[in-house]
Amino acid sequence: MSGIVFAIPGDLSLPTGGYAYDRRLLAEWRESGVAAGHLALPGAFPDPSAAELAAAGDLLLAQARDAVLLVDGLAYGAFPEALAQAIGPRCVALVHHPLGLETGLSPAAERRLIASERAALRHAAAVVATSETTRRLLVAEFAVPAQRIMVAEPGVDPAERASGSAPGAQLHLLAVGAVVPRKGYGMLIEALAGLAALDWRLTIIGADDRDPALTQALYAQIAAVGLGDRVTMAGAVDASTLEAAYASADLFVMPSLFEGYGMVLTEAVARGLPILCTTGGAAAETAPSSVALKVPPGDVAALRDGLAALLTDPAGRRARAEAAWAAARSLPRWRQTAAIVAETCETLRR
Repeated sequence: MSGIVFAIPGDLSLPTGGYAYDRRLLAEWRESGVAAGHLALPGAFPDPSAAELAAAGDLLLAQARDAVLLVDGLAYGAFPEALAQAIGPRCVALVHHPLGLETGLSPAAERRLIASERAALRHAAAVVATSETTRRLLVAEFAVPAQRIMVAEPGVDPAERASGSAPGAQLHLLAVGAVVPRKGYGMLIEALAGLAALDWRLTIIGADDRDPALTQALYAQIAAVGLGDRVTMAGAVDASTLEAAYASADLFVMPSLFEGYGMVLTEAVARGLPILCTTGGAAAETAPSSVALKVPPGDVAALRDGLAALLTDPAGRRARAEAAWAAARSLPRWRQTAAIVAETCETLRR
């Protein structure tokens, strides 16, 4: 297979932001005639066995010599340096966010992944980062030369403007993202527990099988603070259900501790929703300050105060919603994103 060989570990259909980005690149390239194909790597990354690492190496090294290898960072950051060096001259590493910065890792795992990714990135001919924040992080903490990094922010599809909840109904808060420690849902529930006197309901949409123990703990926390009738854990949903949730939302909430970009923030902006988010990672820059009230990551009191301010200020919500709908017109589109990545890959042929 020549052209671009896009190596991605695991199940490409999984409902995560990283996989959604990868799927869209492949779809846009098909539509625009870019020669590209998907190479499935073993699914255990970023913690593969020795046999899975060997299998990944065999697959990559077996590709046509004139193919450009675009490798998703979920795998690339865990590659042994010898493999990264072997494919380096024709490799573009796609970094959504550094593996060692995932919340919930043991200190040993964090150190191992950071060292592994730093070593592997020495050898990539080019790097694609999904945000300016990640680009700066790679330069400052992973010693990647700035001139080797291209930023390709996720695109957004045009969307209908959210209509919000029905008159007189509870204000609908919406959070979207897999139930993993980095998303900060436990802190969101803790913050909302102090706002039970206000009239709201919360829907959390996102895969709930990534960390079953955390999911169960979150259910227990919701029950313990008496919010079982106001918080819906919807799990992963289909596109039409997600669209309906956005349409009925009054406020989008993202309590993440760290984001490499925060695709759901621009999805909310595209629908004209006011936002409450943290400043964790790229989230600080993804949504305009005119749209999003931003609080420090991990600060439950600040999160509670921000929620209270927006829930009790309809005029403020409307102003942020208007700013979001105006900003939606200038959001990047997926065709642009895919073109940037394809051009970065093409430079390796020159």
